[in-house]
Amino acid sequence: MRNELLNAAPIVPYIRECDFAVRKPWNYPERRLLDYLLVFIQEGTCCFWVDDQKYMLVPGQFCLVQPGSLLSLEGLTNTVTPYLHFDIAYNQEREDSLPTRPGQIDLSAFTHLMQPTLLDLFGIGVPVEVEPLNPTRLKETLLQTIELTNLHSPIATIRVQHLMMDIILSLIEPYVRDVPAPVPSLNWITSYFSNHMSQPISVEEMANRSNLSVSRFSFLFKQRYGVAPHQYLLNMRVNHAKELLANTELTHDEIAVYCGFADLHHFSKMFKQRTGTTPGEHRRTTKNPSLR
Repeated sequence: MRNELLNAAPIVPYIRECDFAVRKPWNYPERRLLDYLLVFIQEGTCCFWVDDQKYMLVPGQFCLVQPGSLLSLEGLTNTVTPYLHFDIAYNQEREDSLPTRPGQIDLSAFTHLMQPTLLDLFGIGVPVEVEPLNPTRLKETLLQTIELTNLHSPIATIRVQHLMMDIILSLIEPYVRDVPAPVPSLNWITSYFSNHMSQPISVEEMANRSNLSVSRFSFLFKQRYGVAPHQYLLNMRVNHAKELLANTELTHDEIAVYCGFADLHHFSKMFKQRTGTTPGEHRRTTKNPSLR
């Protein structure tokens, strides 16, 4: 049945309506959808009811409402909520379809325009509160899609089709059980640490550079290197300090700065904690004879 559906309605995304939606507190009464609605909560707080289930949504969250669902939407504060109304499966009458309006609950007259759900199409159950593997990428792709769609140019339309395939994959990938999700490469991290050791480096910054959430970045990093990111970086700072103590005549203050410690006290404390000796003791026992 699924193969028949995909053959009859291949995956050809079609955007029906989109906007960045900057609004004061607002309310959109109950209706039922013919197509898909993807909303990103960029600013503010929203309360969505989908099929009699309440969802409180805050900045950074994505909401996917699928065809046939009954929903009502409310912005509890000033909000910025970029959104897309779109089809996934091709329907030759798609231009006659519509984002339903308040009160449109009985859609029996529009069954020929109703999109299949993701469960119908792919056998994949995707929840209303979508948790993409790469939320930063999905957000940026969504915003770019809305911007390009509103240009109404042939080249922009081609780019939008490409971006929409990325969006669809981002929505279903976390919920595919038989295909392992791609693991982002972290090979660049250690070189970055080494080249920026004298600068403050936060886990949040590293996660953002990897286009991952902080929790997922930390999990993947520990899985790869065996320790948490901040512990790995601290070990690198201490090991570099050991080299400088043994092979240079830099002062302890200068070494603290070069290795990215907050101050001399922080340097001495972390060094003793990691090596069992003070920086001065380490220098006396390991200093290169040519520097004595």
